[in-house]
Amino acid sequence: MEYKEVEPKNSPYLARLEYLENKPKKLFYWGEIPEFDGETEVSTRFPEEGVGRPKTVAIVGARKMTPYGEAIAYKAAAELASRGVIIVSGLAAGIDAAAHKGALSVKGKTIAFLGTEITNSYPPQNRELFSRILKSGGAVFSEYGPRDLLECRMKTDSFLKRNRLISGVADAVIVVEADIKSGSLNTAGHALSQGVPVFAVPGDLNRQMSRGCNRLFNKGVSAYLSADDVLAILFKKPKKRSVIKNLTSKRLIDNPDEEAVVKAINSGVRYNEEILLFIRSFIDSEFDASRFMAAVTTLEIKGVIRSLDNNQWVISH
Repeated sequence: MEYKEVEPKNSPYLARLEYLENKPKKLFYWGEIPEFDGETEVSTRFPEEGVGRPKTVAIVGARKMTPYGEAIAYKAAAELASRGVIIVSGLAAGIDAAAHKGALSVKGKTIAFLGTEITNSYPPQNRELFSRILKSGGAVFSEYGPRDLLECRMKTDSFLKRNRLISGVADAVIVVEADIKSGSLNTAGHALSQGVPVFAVPGDLNRQMSRGCNRLFNKGVSAYLSADDVLAILFKKPKKRSVIKNLTSKRLIDNPDEEAVVKAINSGVRYNEEILLFIRSFIDSEFDASRFMAAVTTLEIKGVIRSLDNNQWVISH
């Protein structure tokens, strides 16, 4: 596969980047640029786009995320993507990766903007995720060709500069976790100046990775409490979930991890720790918390299980 080039003005999906003060002359990309679906409502910010541009939500946050932040980012991306929303982020470690994975978990579309040249996937641990995005029909973009950053392959300002593109293609931005000095706050700043609605996840006042998010509320940013908060501004009426169509054609449960969780809950255990212990003891000794989180999130979105208080899960009826 070869990377391609595109001028934003020649792409219906990317055309709104032409309105940026520092607009990109061209973009390099792998994969497929999202296509219009012929149904999505007209944007209130860009009515000239007409009907059909798929709604796009940016999910960004700290590289050194907490388990709380990872769970929120993953679930938010999965819930929005299951409703046809494209998830955009920066393919960085931490919250960015969790958001991309959440979208992919429901066979949704996700795109990324790199802060490096198009042939340099960074960080190295996300190269498999890079491939998964492309295989799912998504795309990875960069302003930089293979020789544009040779002198300094990972210039700090190139990462900050790309943030305007993440917010620029988005219809809303969610900041999940951020410290006071965070690139995610830079993305939020671009969004606010571009007129893009910004949401922030409220956090513990004593938690370092919540300080940046909590301070955004002083700038008129909305609190993110559920996917419906974002869907309410994307669509006149929240779109019904197309879970069955997007996730599985015949069955609601389509992988061993989901089957293990359902089997554990059916055995009578409810709490997170009990479910994990059951699976590790009787089904898969290497089943870890990350796989558990992915499975229960997908099962909840499908409507197979539902959450109770105090980290309990039951089968939906």
